[in-house]
Amino acid sequence: MTTPEDEARSPWPPPIVVHPVMPGDPPFRSVEINGELAGIARDLVELLDLAYSAGLKHIDLDDPAQVRWVGGGKYKWVP
Repeated sequence: MTTPEDEARSPWPPPIVVHPVMPGDPPFRSVEINGELAGIARDLVELLDLAYSAGLKHIDLDDPAQVRWVGGGKYKWVP
């Protein structure tokens, strides 16, 4: 299992970076996939849709080597 310290030492970012919740109606989070802005997600389903559309399969949302959650974890979707 990867620890936060291991992640900090890794020279490569994870393929998915989920940014903090932004206010909106409804609130959303920007999502980067492989260093490119892939779009916005309003929930986990939309996040997985973006990942699958980018060709990523078998995403483990709890694995910091696959997903970096900025400003809150996978259950944080409102400000």
